[in-house]
Amino acid sequence: MNKDLNINKNKVNLCDDPKKIDRFAISNMNDHYLKKLDRVTAILTQLQSKPTVRAQDLAAKFDVSIRTIYRDVKTLENAGIPIIGEAGNGYSLMDGYKLPPIMFTKEEVLSFITAEKLMQKFSHQSLGAHYQIAMEKVRSVLRNSDKNLIQNIEKQIDVYNHHTQSDNSIKNVIPTILESIADKTQLIIEYKTVDSRVTNRTIEAVGIFFEFNYWYIMAFCTMRKDFRQFRVDRIQQIFKTQNPFSQEYGQINDYRRYSNGEKTRVRLLVDKKIVGHIVNSKRYYGFIEEKETEDGIEMTFDTEWIKEGFPRWLITFADYATILEPESLKVKLKNLVENISKKID
Repeated sequence: MNKDLNINKNKVNLCDDPKKIDRFAISNMNDHYLKKLDRVTAILTQLQSKPTVRAQDLAAKFDVSIRTIYRDVKTLENAGIPIIGEAGNGYSLMDGYKLPPIMFTKEEVLSFITAEKLMQKFSHQSLGAHYQIAMEKVRSVLRNSDKNLIQNIEKQIDVYNHHTQSDNSIKNVIPTILESIADKTQLIIEYKTVDSRVTNRTIEAVGIFFEFNYWYIMAFCTMRKDFRQFRVDRIQQIFKTQNPFSQEYGQINDYRRYSNGEKTRVRLLVDKKIVGHIVNSKRYYGFIEEKETEDGIEMTFDTEWIKEGFPRWLITFADYATILEPESLKVKLKNLVENISKKID
């Protein structure tokens, strides 16, 4: 009983100090309004960058209730921002309404510089010029202190890419592909295959992706009636058409997992000390899974390139690997080694 009284006494003594109460209340109030200010500013940025923004998406993004988002939107409206829409249908800014330039944080400015360096090295030629113009527009609205920051730091960042960029003579090839995806219209391409045959294809582009230093189109080929990957640098000519897509398509990742080639299951037992050296390249050859054993790392592949590509890749670390299956791969590798030996002799 006495202990309880002491505890209650301590609580009363703690709360009897009005200065402590005021400082605690003011601190909490400041935190609340700072969080709200940050959130309302971020919502305004979302409205500037998207045609329509849904309240439920904003609530999920900022981890608050939908009712809180409704209040934040009302705050923006009371501040004179012309917001069109209502709860349940999404919000957008009135068309033509101009806001003052957005102010960027120092961290955001530094991220722009890094992204610009990456784009200079890895973007396709048809995108580089457009990105450069876009970055000049971004720089034009920066504060002088941020412009100085860029000038001082941009020469201290570099990206090394030892892959020689392909000479692509088609202007705006990737923007043309992206426009066709947005408009859902077919493209006609003149395409040079790996064995130098030139064919004409009508395609419905699902998306583009960058892998192993090349840009690719994932598309439905109307001639093959199937999905195909086309390397962008092998496109000789490209033409937009007004013909609509013959069907609806999902996201590009849904189709990248799709394959129309016959696959062969391969199992290798690989020495642990070499595994780190093939961590990236293994995925190109159909890597599925791996498990650690007492004798090494057992890797499983489903590959389409069992005749040529896979054996030639395997030979680069064959002295650290044992073929578990299939037997046909052992024969192919043996023949490849014999041919190499003849060349050396």
